[in-house]
Amino acid sequence: MPSVALAVTDGMLHFELAVAHEVFGSAPDAVGVPWYDLTVCGPGPVPFGPFRLAPDHGLDRLADAGTVVVPGWADVDVEPSAELVGALRAAHAAGARIVSLCTGAFVLAAAGLLDGRRATTHWAHADALAARHPEVEVDPDVLYVDGGSVLTSAGKAAALDLCLHVVRLDHGSAVANAVARRLVVPPHRSGGQAQFVTAPVPAQDDHPLTALFPWIVERLDRPLTVEDLARRAGLSSRQLTRHFRAATGTTPLQWLLAQRIRRAQELLERTDDGVDAIAAATGMGTATTLRRHFNRTLGVPPDSYRRTFRTRTGAMTPV
Repeated sequence: MPSVALAVTDGMLHFELAVAHEVFGSAPDAVGVPWYDLTVCGPGPVPFGPFRLAPDHGLDRLADAGTVVVPGWADVDVEPSAELVGALRAAHAAGARIVSLCTGAFVLAAAGLLDGRRATTHWAHADALAARHPEVEVDPDVLYVDGGSVLTSAGKAAALDLCLHVVRLDHGSAVANAVARRLVVPPHRSGGQAQFVTAPVPAQDDHPLTALFPWIVERLDRPLTVEDLARRAGLSSRQLTRHFRAATGTTPLQWLLAQRIRRAQELLERTDDGVDAIAAATGMGTATTLRRHFNRTLGVPPDSYRRTFRTRTGAMTPV
């Protein structure tokens, strides 16, 4: 059973703590995998506004966890305690995966865990993080950064994106989708923080892209060009690209490729279809094309991905 420890001290934010507790503390119905052993670790009773949180264990127990989550840090101008910093360093040295949510990145940076790494935080505080810790490569445009042993998320809702990403890494897309359905949120959001800093897609039904996204997802098995998408949306190719980048932070073809890869992941996990059939079902054309894009995007070939996630979900089938 994988273990997750929440590192809490005075100065942590409520929302990010609640997000992590909800995702890692409650298994979705009938997922068929051992869920996380969740513990809350802190130096003692922790004040959270009008509430007080009683941790299960002291901060020294962080070193025993497989994953340590640091919630958002309320005042980025306040340095975290030496006890918290030391406990995080010890956990990382012991092999724990360290995850920060929102401004929790400031705590990881104070502990030296982001030195020489790419990281993100809430867009409103990205400049402050970069100025205070020039040894950190701060990317203000993404929703989260997966650096392997150290992961960081952007602000608020992006904390949920990163928690779902961790579930996807540990248990596969099908389980992460089940968690997302329970929380009534999308299992994955494309693009980055830029779409929220500037002009997100309007909610009105007559926005040019409102009906286009589901139309694309229903046709992933077909060859689609920018011209096809523009024609469907009633826009020029240049207009489509501009609306797409404003809405998703990426280009139409990059977004389309991400959807094809995601569909391939689901088919690898949930079906016995061969790579050739999955390539056809996702619009990749050939197994060679699928393997190239899959390996470049996820870092593993499709067959290895299937073996890993079929084993984790208990569905051992030949590939």
